[in-house]
Amino acid sequence: MKISRILLSGTAAIALLGTTACVTDPNTGEKKISRTAIGTGLGGTLGYLLGGVIGGDTGRIIGAGIGGSAGAVIGKQYDDQIKELKEQTAGSGVDVEEIGDQDAILVRLPDGVTFATGSAAINPGFYTTLDSVAETLIKYPNSLIDVYGFTDTTGSPTTNQRLSEQRAQAVADYLAAKGVARARMATKGYGEQYDYLRVKTGDNVNESLNRRVEIKIIPVSQADVQAARAGN
Repeated sequence: MKISRILLSGTAAIALLGTTACVTDPNTGEKKISRTAIGTGLGGTLGYLLGGVIGGDTGRIIGAGIGGSAGAVIGKQYDDQIKELKEQTAGSGVDVEEIGDQDAILVRLPDGVTFATGSAAINPGFYTTLDSVAETLIKYPNSLIDVYGFTDTTGSPTTNQRLSEQRAQAVADYLAAKGVARARMATKGYGEQYDYLRVKTGDNVNESLNRRVEIKIIPVSQADVQAARAGN
C-alpha cells in the first residue's frame, strides 16, 4: 500500500501556520480556531501520517474481509467520500483533508469539543457528528481505519500517553457500536507528541488545539487485497 511523502517548503509551512479560521462550537456557540488553514498540508509531513497503517495491512485486510475496489473506482469513491464527509460534518468544527495523492483521508475531530481536559469520555453533544462519520465509513467499506489520540501538555507525559490511547479507543468503540466493522480499525495514542497545531496569541499558547482525535481512512484496492492474501 503506497503512502505518498508530502514535502513542504519552509515558506509554505510558515504560510500555513500564519493562517487561521474560526468555527463555532455546536454545543456552546463559542468561536474556536479551525485547524483547516494551519493543518492542511502541514500534517502530511508528520511520521504518523506518512507511515503505513497501524500494525500492518495484511492481517487487517484479511480479518476484516475487505474486498477492495478496482483501481479505476478508487479515485471516484475517494472524492465522493471526502465530499460527503465535508457536507455531513459542516459547521461541527471537523476538518477533512486529503493526505498524499488520494492515499488517505484525514478526519480531525474538533479541539475541546470531543473531549474535556483530562477526559476520555466523548461529549454527548458530539454524538450526531460521529454518527455521520460512521455512516460514511459503512457506506465505503473498502478501507482501513486508523484512529489516533493526542493530548495537551496538562499532566505528566505518562498520564497523557495513557489518556491519548483511551481517547482513540473511545472513538473506535463508538464507531464500532454504530456498525463500523471493528476489524477495520486500529488505535494508537501519541500523548503530547505532534504539537504542530499550537497557535500563539500574543504570549499565550492555545493548548486545546492538541487535545484531539484524528481518523485516517486508507482506501484498499483489489491489488492490496491480492497482495495481502498472497502474503498471509
